[in-house]
Order: sequence, then C-alpha cells, then structure tokens
Amino acid sequence: MLLSPESEAIVKATAGVVAEHAVEITSRFYLSMFEAHPELLDVFNMGNQANGEQRQALASAVVAYATQLVDPDAPSFRPVMQRIAHKHVSLGIRPEQYTIVGHHLMKAVAEVLGEAVTPEVAAAWDEVYWLFSAQLIAEEARLYTLGGVDPAAPWREYEVIERVEDAVDTITLVLRPEDGAPVPPHLPGQYVSVAVDLADGSRQPRQYTVSTGARENSLQITIRRVRGIDGAPDGLVSTYLHEHVSVGDVLEVGPPAGDTVLGEGENPLVLISAGVGITPVAAILDDLSARGVSRPVTVAHADRSAGSHPLFQAVSASVSTLGNVETHTWYESVDTAGQERGARSGLMDLTHVEVPADADVFMCGPLPFMRDARSELIRRGLPSTQIRYEVFGPDMFAGSSLG
Repeated sequence: MLLSPESEAIVKATAGVVAEHAVEITSRFYLSMFEAHPELLDVFNMGNQANGEQRQALASAVVAYATQLVDPDAPSFRPVMQRIAHKHVSLGIRPEQYTIVGHHLMKAVAEVLGEAVTPEVAAAWDEVYWLFSAQLIAEEARLYTLGGVDPAAPWREYEVIERVEDAVDTITLVLRPEDGAPVPPHLPGQYVSVAVDLADGSRQPRQYTVSTGARENSLQITIRRVRGIDGAPDGLVSTYLHEHVSVGDVLEVGPPAGDTVLGEGENPLVLISAGVGITPVAAILDDLSARGVSRPVTVAHADRSAGSHPLFQAVSASVSTLGNVETHTWYESVDTAGQERGARSGLMDLTHVEVPADADVFMCGPLPFMRDARSELIRRGLPSTQIRYEVFGPDMFAGSSLG
C-alpha cells in the first residue's frame, strides 16, 4: 500500500518531529482512550501500561511503519505487522475497535504537536494510520479464518485438569475445553491468551506459550510467577494463577496465535532460552519427538539454578528420543543437582557452542539475554534472517538497532 503523493511529502517533512514526540503522543493517546472507553481496559495488559512498555512499543511501531512508507530503503515492516496481528487475534481484537484507536491517536497527535498539525498534516497522518489499520485488519481476518475462529466470540472456557508445581515459582497447567470440542490446531511455538477476573473487578489477559506439541483434547501452559523487583508490583495474572487456580477451575482461553513457529525442513536447529523462555523450546522438542523427526538439534538453556529450571523433565524426555541432540546448560548457582545435570556456572556463553552456518535458530528469554545471544551469533557470521525470537510482552526488540 502506498501513500498519496501529497501525504508522502508531508510525512517525509514531519516524520522527525512525530518520532521525537512519539512516546508523549502514545501516552496521551492511552489516557484519552481509556477515559472514553473504559471497557478497553479489559483488553490491554495494564502491567505494560504501568511500566511504559506498551507506549514505547506503539510509538516505535507507528514511526517504523511511516518510515517504510516514505523510505524505499527502510527495513520491511511486514514481520512486525504479522507479529502484531497474531497478538491481536489472540485477544479477539475486532475491526470496529480500530476506529476508536484512530480517533484518540489523532487527537493525541494534535494535542502534543499543537499548531504544527495543520489540516494537511492531520490528513496525511490519518492516511498513515488507516493504511496501517487496513493491513492489520486484513491479516487478522486471514488468521481468524485459518483458525476457524469467530472474532465476535474468540474466547472459550477450559477446565484445569492438572496442575504441576514445575519449578521454583513456576507451575504447569493442563487445560481441556469445557465444550468437548477439539483444541484448535496450533504449531509449536505458538501461545494462547488467558483472561482472569481479578479481585478488584477488572479483567486482565496475558499470553502464555503452549508448552507441548499439539494435543487434540488439551492445552498445556507453563507460568512463572512474576515477582516485582526494585519497587515494581508483582504480576497480577501470574500471581492470581499461582494462588487461586486449582484442578477443576475454569479459565477463559483465546485462540492459539504467534508467528515464531517451527517449520518443515532438515536444517540443524539451535534452540536458545533462559528462564521460562524454555516453553517454546519444550514445545518444539515435544513436537519433533512425537513426529519422529530427525534433525540435528542443539539446546542451550540458562537459569538461576536447577530448582528454577522449568520443564526440565519434559525436555529431557523429548531429548532422549531424538538421535542427534547436543545440550548445554548454565546455572547462576550450581548445586548438587546442577552438577548431576552437567551445568556450567554463570551466565550463558555461546562462544564454544557449535552453531552450523545453515542452522535455524529460535530464541526466547529476557530481552537483554536475547540481544547478547543474537549479537554473538551475528558476530560469528550467522545471517540475521536465520534467527527467530519470541518476546513475552510488547515487542520492542524488532524496533531496536538489533532488530
């Protein structure tokens, strides 16, 4: 999609000032929208609102999209577009909600930039927004159709049929659809949204990776409890799931989504994770094991300790059935259990881990961890196109200098 020539000239001339004030604009936008439409508080992750990550991610996305419209040498925005669309599908976002967002976003632009927003400038940036929205709406419609999901009723009730205390501050829940219908098809690496009603009357969704390969009648998710540090609050939804959800309880679950998935092929796989970022790795390994796929696999995981290592038994069981697998483990604190697992002490160091030139790499973990791992792989000559990643929360990785 292309901007009109008139709008393209205006966007080129004003992109710098919009980028400079983008976070201020998105901050004003969210306040205005939530005041006018409090029902949308149930859709947005209010933890990411509180820490500012959502505002920064939206600002980066809007500026990056506008830039690629007017600069033929700018990086393709399509990977970011697909990631946003998958997240929206997991939450049941509908086309009519884009009208609300557009109204309040343009209102915020006018309030922040003041007299600089002439009618012509407003029209040009409104055109940018609706090009952005039209592409997202089309991609989301495609994903809803492929998944057999009615966007007017995306949520289903699932019963908790098993709860496992998997590791320190980490639980695994096995869920079964209450309606008896099969679980929607999904690929290893995808996630689902889980929405809970909190004690203050609010409803909050969070995304959790499906931590096994596909099962016809159940979904498994693994949740690490988010404990606030340096004065930050504990995670609302993870705390609720840890403290209040037991076998027999019912949760609202959205459709599977996510574009960081394992495709077909014979190239070597390198799976890099830290902490609960092991969940997509566990799903990929479980899928390979269940299908009897033979590919060279390297598994590299870092954690605080053996007791904090999620899904260790499940991953070990999958690895034991695969022929050509190499595992590397690092713990910040190595006790007897860690020694028995052959763990190295300290943070992950990929220097001496062999990574074939044709490897497909999947990463999941904290952003600083993934930036370091990605930088090391690129330094060693691996093309960035062979490195895929999953982010828990707003994706600010793609907009960074490493994206």
